[in-house]
Amino acid sequence: MKVKTPAIGGICQSTQGRDKGKYYLIKAIYTDGTVGVVDGNFKKLVSPKRKNLKHLHLLPEKAEVIAAKLEEGRQVFDTEVYSALKTYNNPQLNNTEDGKE
Repeated sequence: MKVKTPAIGGICQSTQGRDKGKYYLIKAIYTDGTVGVVDGNFKKLVSPKRKNLKHLHLLPEKAEVIAAKLEEGRQVFDTEVYSALKTYNNPQLNNTEDGKE
């Protein structure tokens, strides 16, 4: 299912640019058709990357806890964002953890 409207806290994947294939969390929505995205590692919350919506694939998943904090104006840490996106950006880590148990 393709999501058409971005939401704060939503998860998206870059489809264009040098970061193609990378997953991000939407931090801000701008009026000019772009969004501010963060990954908690290279793109921190203090300086979100501005991406055009045409260059993103919006996923139906959403980081509910982080979204609630962002909308309420509470502090969110980069480690929270990184942890929420870890299974998307590093799928091999998820597979190795399952094999150990």
